[in-house]
Amino acid sequence: MLMIVQLLSLALDLFLWLIIITVVVSWMVVMGVLNTRNRWVYKFCNLLNTLTNPVVRPIRKLVPAIGGIDLTPMIIIFGVYFLKNILWSLV
Repeated sequence: MLMIVQLLSLALDLFLWLIIITVVVSWMVVMGVLNTRNRWVYKFCNLLNTLTNPVVRPIRKLVPAIGGIDLTPMIIIFGVYFLKNILWSLV
């Protein structure tokens, strides 16, 4: 049981970092630091969106942007920490 909880916790940690990287990269694209016309940058952004969109898209439909700020990543981060606490309380 402990091994399963550790693996699920590791998967949640990896997804948490993917969300954080996606947010930082999107800020860099908006600020003009990264140019999505570059093929490698476009592929990297596309990969990040492909990995995170199955979780982000349904939450984004429920929670509207407030003043142009998307709160979806913050909700997902809180959800990941909540799930990790539940997992570790089972052990």
